[in-house]
Amino acid sequence: MSTYAVGFARPDRWSTGRQNDRSYPWHAVEAHRPPAELDGEVELAVCGAIVQVWGTQKWERVGIGRTGCPECARITALDSRLTTAR
Repeated sequence: MSTYAVGFARPDRWSTGRQNDRSYPWHAVEAHRPPAELDGEVELAVCGAIVQVWGTQKWERVGIGRTGCPECARITALDSRLTTAR
């Protein structure tokens, strides 16, 4: 299994054509070294978004939340998305 760091799509790094980054700001970044070493680095997420890594977050937790990128979750096979209680 691959290790993924968590990246945040910062407003100053949003591209004009990616509305999705505003709705789902958390992304998975493939970590080729420990996520703590990537903390603060600007990296490319698995979905192609440019993000800043937050080494204190775990993709396994953030990726299933409401603000995790659905494309990153699909690619990393984290698709047990949270739903609202009815």
